[in-house]
Amino acid sequence: MTAVTTAIKPRGALSQSVRDSLIVAKRNLIRMARIPEVVIFGLIQPIMFVVLFSYVFGGSISVGGNLSPDVYREFLMAGIFAQTVTFATAGAGAGIAEDMHKGLIDRFRSLPMARGAVLTGRTLADLVQTTLTVIVLAIVAVIVGWRVHEGIPKMLAGFGLLLLLGYAFSWIGALIGLTVRTPEAATSGGLIWLFPLTFISNAFVPSNNMPTVLRHIAEWNPFSATVQACRELFGNLPPNYPVPDAWPMQHPVLASIIWSVLIIAFFRTLSVRKYRSAAA
Repeated sequence: MTAVTTAIKPRGALSQSVRDSLIVAKRNLIRMARIPEVVIFGLIQPIMFVVLFSYVFGGSISVGGNLSPDVYREFLMAGIFAQTVTFATAGAGAGIAEDMHKGLIDRFRSLPMARGAVLTGRTLADLVQTTLTVIVLAIVAVIVGWRVHEGIPKMLAGFGLLLLLGYAFSWIGALIGLTVRTPEAATSGGLIWLFPLTFISNAFVPSNNMPTVLRHIAEWNPFSATVQACRELFGNLPPNYPVPDAWPMQHPVLASIIWSVLIIAFFRTLSVRKYRSAAA
């Protein structure tokens, strides 16, 4: 009888954790729907990046020896998509910091609910918002001339990798939100490290033209692995594009998955531990 009870208990705990996480996610989605300007402003920045980079830098940056604006536009879009899903990290951190500041996290901790459900629910809600943003951004990209050349299954796989990366980075945002004292600090802290991460990468320019040290950083950057994987899956790599010899660039899909899973495992553990001890 004892063995049966022991076997059932973990399943019950997992079921409660999933249920509590979905309830918290629903609460955050309802809250987002009641503040539509947050979603709208979140869409404006990536759309501006698409238009500005496509028409200002297109034709000025050589990709695989080609200066064509159309070639650069297709090369660019994977980087813009990846930047969009990672920049959502700042919003996730600010939202959790605001809940901390208002004492909502303390009220959640007083309830009989799974300890990690509050953070998991929040990150799931952010994932839904990020998905909507990526859909709108993809439509804008098609309008300005971006195309997919490898079929729908690979296209969906590419977007799946982008959302997985965004979900992984949302756990970094969660940890920042639990660590700082105000939503403003969470927003600033969530953006400071994102700029070097996204710009010391292959998102906007080929990494082979960078200084040696920066080139190695870019080639092993988890952000670069996802960008490279998406370019392969979307069919957006120019014919003469020199693929670096670094392992993540030679196996970008696998590298992207490994990086995202490791980030989730590491930062979720730290976030849940911080959540248990954090005070508003």
